Amino acid sequence: MSTAGGDAQDGRQGPLSAKGERTRARLLTAAKQVFEQAGFVNARIADIAETADLATGAFYHYFDSKEQVFREVAAAQEQRLTAPPDRPEELLAESGIERIRAAIRGYLERYRAEAALMGVIEQVSRYDAEVNAARMATTKLLSERAERSLRRAQDSDIVDNRVDPVMAADMLSAMVTRFAELWLVQGYRDYDLDEVVDQLTLLWTNALGMSQPPRRRLRPARRT
Repeated sequence: MSTAGGDAQDGRQGPLSAKGERTRARLLTAAKQVFEQAGFVNARIADIAETADLATGAFYHYFDSKEQVFREVAAAQEQRLTAPPDRPEELLAESGIERIRAAIRGYLERYRAEAALMGVIEQVSRYDAEVNAARMATTKLLSERAERSLRRAQDSDIVDNRVDPVMAADMLSAMVTRFAELWLVQGYRDYDLDEVVDQLTLLWTNALGMSQPPRRRLRPARRT
């Protein structure tokens, strides 16, 4: 099976030319669009080729199967979810609480921007081992970042040292990632992004005993 770096590994050809890289990228872009619109089960290779304005045979020059191209599309999305902040320099001057708020907002904004694709990824991850592994890798990476932040906060006596940083990071990160799916994919209820970020930050920091200045009482969420 070839990888995201090209199909030099599948034995059919060597490294791609610049034109080949562009064609492969067109197919990946087209595949993402088709999966968003049709889902995984109903997506067809012919649809992907047509969307890319290529012959169906061209698809098999770069990919072995629908499963392979989906895994690459999903892996690229996982990378977007875990990419560094858009403005990392701004985080340096922020308090621990504001860093938590920024991390929560960044994840939710990126998830929401690709909610249609995330819905398909979440679904396929239930039965495809490779897609599930990519989902778990994202979860682990986010938890590890949270764990490092918790350890630093404990070293500075900001967070209670009785808190297990590994367990707490797993639990609190799961709260954010699972809520994102419940809200943005499953459409459980309709919420405002700013209020979601405020509430998740409040729950996260209260769980760790981190004090926050009083904020206005939010209006009850609209239930639909």
